[in-house]
Amino acid sequence: MSFIQPLIQRRTYLETFDLLLDLAVGILWFTVFTTLIATGASLLITLVGLPILTATFYLARAAAHGERIRVRALLGAAIDKPVYKRPKSNGLWHRLIAPLADRTTWKELFYVWLVQPVLGVVNFTVAVTAWVVPLWAITLPVYAVHGEGSSPQVWSGRTLDTWHEVIPVVVGGLVVLPVVPWIIRGFAAVDRAVARWGLSPSKVTTLRETQARSVEIAMADRRQIERDLHDGAQQRLLSLGMELGMALEKFDSDPAAARGLVGNAHTELQRAIAELRNLARGIHPAVLTDRGLDAALSALAARSPIPVRLDVHIAERPPASVEATAYFIVAEALTNAARYANAKAVDVSVREHGDKLHIEVSDDGIGGAEERPGGGLAGLADRASSIEGTLRITSPSGGPTVVAADLPCA
Repeated sequence: MSFIQPLIQRRTYLETFDLLLDLAVGILWFTVFTTLIATGASLLITLVGLPILTATFYLARAAAHGERIRVRALLGAAIDKPVYKRPKSNGLWHRLIAPLADRTTWKELFYVWLVQPVLGVVNFTVAVTAWVVPLWAITLPVYAVHGEGSSPQVWSGRTLDTWHEVIPVVVGGLVVLPVVPWIIRGFAAVDRAVARWGLSPSKVTTLRETQARSVEIAMADRRQIERDLHDGAQQRLLSLGMELGMALEKFDSDPAAARGLVGNAHTELQRAIAELRNLARGIHPAVLTDRGLDAALSALAARSPIPVRLDVHIAERPPASVEATAYFIVAEALTNAARYANAKAVDVSVREHGDKLHIEVSDDGIGGAEERPGGGLAGLADRASSIEGTLRITSPSGGPTVVAADLPCA
């Protein structure tokens, strides 16, 4: 029974439709890209050729995006969308050549222009043959007519004009039909694997983007630390030094005033220590290193001005980079919920899903949060991507706001 069960499963027919659709999609993309590339290359001697090639590469990105959607819908395979190489500047020249210098775009173009058409011919032929042959054999008695010259003929050229010749063909069709879904699944698996190769981000490009983001995050953190030290603790320490200097001058002539200045200096010292402690906690809290993510998030929730319901289930401690990223994601989400969302409560969930750490922070605030360039949420997305993780934000107007991240632990 399990052998013939694929015949009634939805997956079989989705994969069959995908294999049949491959031919139409392949012919379309081969025609379009052959025309555009030939036109652009022939006109490179003029000023028109380069914009045509640039538009061709952008079209390849759009076609690859459509293919990723199709693979996810019909083959059940989710392929990550790549992060393309950015232009070196906003100048026209750099914007024109940026897609031509991107490895991932070249790979996508190669897939949709050349690989997809070849696969389309093979997959279409296999899918049609696999289904038509057994169905033809099973339905043969319906249209088999006795009489010379009017009966169906098989590939040997032999006429089927008797029932004892038709029945074995029908039995053969019934035997072969349950095998068809497995043939379809085999070729669909190949199609899925080739799509993963052709539509996934280039490893070199991904590595460079990850390194660039890591450097940008480190530089941004350094600048933030410098600003915090300059505007906070440094100013308090300068004030402390002035207070102590004035106290020394008045120590003999006006002991009471000197005592007051020393008291002020002591208060200023306590504030500076508190600011330095908060600054150190913001860089990397000691409790995170000593006791792990659960304890660090508990301390973070305890300091939150709004109630936080914390749910952490981690069997083993993830890598230090993952712990730090998870901590900063939760910290930034809690800060946004308190400052901008007017939230009354926040739910924080941290769980292991396979080899990934899943983080979800949701609040009951007013919503409307957006990932703007240079903003806090964009910084969180960069932090997540720097360790090859992903971050998603859902925040409709009126709420709720949900910040979800998946960080690889392997």
